[in-house]
Amino acid sequence: MSSGNGQQRAGGEDAAPPEQLALMREAVREAKAPRAKPRTWRGAAMAKELPVARVLVDKGVLHLDRYFDYAVPEELDAVAQPGVRVRVRFGAGGRNVREGRREGGGLIDGFIVERMAESDYAGPLAALAQVVSPEPVLSPELLGLARAVADRYAGSLADVLQLAVPPRHARAEATEMGAPPAPPSAPEPGSWRRYGRGPQFLRSLASGGAPRAVWTALPGPEWAEEIARAVQATLASGRGALVVVPAGRPAARVDAALRGLMSDGQHAVLTADAGQERRYREWLAVRRGAVRAVVGTRAAMFAPVRDLGLVVVWDDGDAGHGDDNAPFPHVREVLELRAARDRCGFLLGSWSCTVEAAQLVETGWAAPLVADREQVRAAAPLVRTVGDGDLARDEAARAARLPTLAWEVVRAGLRQGPVLVQVPRRGYVPRMACAQCRAPARCRHCAGPLAAQDAGELRCGWCGRAETAWHCPECGGFRLRAQVVGARRTAEELGRAFPAVPVRTSGREQVLDTVPGTPALVVSTPGAEPVAEGGYAAALLLDGWAMLGRPDLRAGEDALRRWIGAGALVRPQSAGGTVVVVAEPTLRPVQALVRWDPVGHAVRELAERAELGFPPVSRMAAVSGPPEAVAAFLAGAELPPDAEVLGPVPLPVTEAGRPRRAGGPPPGERWDRALIRVPPGSGAALATALKSVLAARMARGGSDAVRIRIDPPDIG
Repeated sequence: MSSGNGQQRAGGEDAAPPEQLALMREAVREAKAPRAKPRTWRGAAMAKELPVARVLVDKGVLHLDRYFDYAVPEELDAVAQPGVRVRVRFGAGGRNVREGRREGGGLIDGFIVERMAESDYAGPLAALAQVVSPEPVLSPELLGLARAVADRYAGSLADVLQLAVPPRHARAEATEMGAPPAPPSAPEPGSWRRYGRGPQFLRSLASGGAPRAVWTALPGPEWAEEIARAVQATLASGRGALVVVPAGRPAARVDAALRGLMSDGQHAVLTADAGQERRYREWLAVRRGAVRAVVGTRAAMFAPVRDLGLVVVWDDGDAGHGDDNAPFPHVREVLELRAARDRCGFLLGSWSCTVEAAQLVETGWAAPLVADREQVRAAAPLVRTVGDGDLARDEAARAARLPTLAWEVVRAGLRQGPVLVQVPRRGYVPRMACAQCRAPARCRHCAGPLAAQDAGELRCGWCGRAETAWHCPECGGFRLRAQVVGARRTAEELGRAFPAVPVRTSGREQVLDTVPGTPALVVSTPGAEPVAEGGYAAALLLDGWAMLGRPDLRAGEDALRRWIGAGALVRPQSAGGTVVVVAEPTLRPVQALVRWDPVGHAVRELAERAELGFPPVSRMAAVSGPPEAVAAFLAGAELPPDAEVLGPVPLPVTEAGRPRRAGGPPPGERWDRALIRVPPGSGAALATALKSVLAARMARGGSDAVRIRIDPPDIG
């Protein structure tokens, strides 16, 4: 019928001319034909020189974590160079052989690692199906780094390269890039003079040296410019620099500081917010050598900077530096590897200090870069505490969540500028407790936690049942209070307490970058605090016990880091800046905040962990999965003789509808987790043993439900 209709139309008045129909048919044929159809190259001549390409296939499974050899067709000889992306046929087996070439199998992406004269494999080889792009994106240096990261974290090389090499964008590859700009002049020390060895550190970088330092930055906004000066000093020596920050907002601040010190074209910004094409174009500019400095977030730790002279990581305790994809590398560890492999400078900076940073200083791998106590006192705000005893004597103020001291500090601060209020949770009222004895309020049906909804009703967070007649089984009380009140509820209460003052919130739904220096209340969750023009006049750190009471080894360290991060945005004590923390003043993290001594806190934590054999003094791996799979995995693992297995113990079941934590069980499934601990020096042997047993299970067709994470951030 369609043919008949076509003939009838061709003979009608509206029929197209024959020439136009021919052009239309030709256009349709060209549109339907694949432009670069991968071929088997049956009967085609192979390359005369180096006819074998060693290829890393993008499978990402441990038992295939090796190279495979392919024949290079003569037509692809010029473009099939080491480092380019290719497509190959994989999984055909050895039976389908025609004219001396293996055929069949599915198409899969890969990288050419090297070209060789002959293969170690005695059988027939399949031919490269296609060279996706002639751009050599995988350099030998990047390949070596990726292999070192994969071995350290018991992962596959293909998984690491997925993190290291961004997806291809053809239009970005077609962009012409010129030569790199001339190196800038060496910078003046500037605010680095506030640190005892600061000017010496810059001079060493500018003269081609490779100093390693753990830098405890003073409070205030100068940290971005200080990083920029370190980068400028490195570029002045003719070398490259790499800066990795935990999020896009600090990346923008370092970017602005670099633009203020140097001319355009000296550095590139690699963040996920830039979009695929722009990010790949910036990455190519770095790989081709047109740009010598990089500022970026987590994935930038693999940026192919040429002649690397300095690597910088800012705020290494932030969760944004840990990748949630296998094999879960951490920015700090990767940049340590790069500093050792490339023999370049290393700078780990933060307002606070992690235990890992203290260990780098303790072992002598890096030198401390700190200011003296006079400089610290001049830059830090005044810190005051409100403990449980103060709250018990101030019952009236607890109704508005503001003790008398905090009320007075807020009122005085609003006369001078904005006041920051940090709350440890998002949302409205996440959890409820008895107002008299503080026992958690739980559902009578399933013992799940009760939460207050926006309308004021109580509902179970597990089964969803409403609760209308709750009473405390411990003391018989009928009154409830919020265990931790979220940012929205806090903003409402503060708005009622200070009706003439604007209230702004910053959190997951909307993160503010900056706020004006005019009087206002800024309610924020940790990590989302905006920068105030001229600094905050005061800051309130609420519900400190909720952050310190988490059942985690890093609870105290993480709470102190978040408090210091907020306090660093407050004006110094000489300008009236005051911080009030609602937490028990006798606790070690609170005392460290009062003294503004994060290094001392980290050193004491490191000593305690050394006595108990906890990370980072020891190396630890977490093995999680279904109980029977974890038991079988541990039974088949040939662990180092000095390994100690802790557990397995059951993991909390993920609630249906809740977001799944990285490495956690799927909703509704019951998983176990075992921790394997080894002393210093056995970490590599542990990673090799775990990788071997998992690869063997996969090769036998076993399930990959067991997950391995080296140095897990959360060990309870």
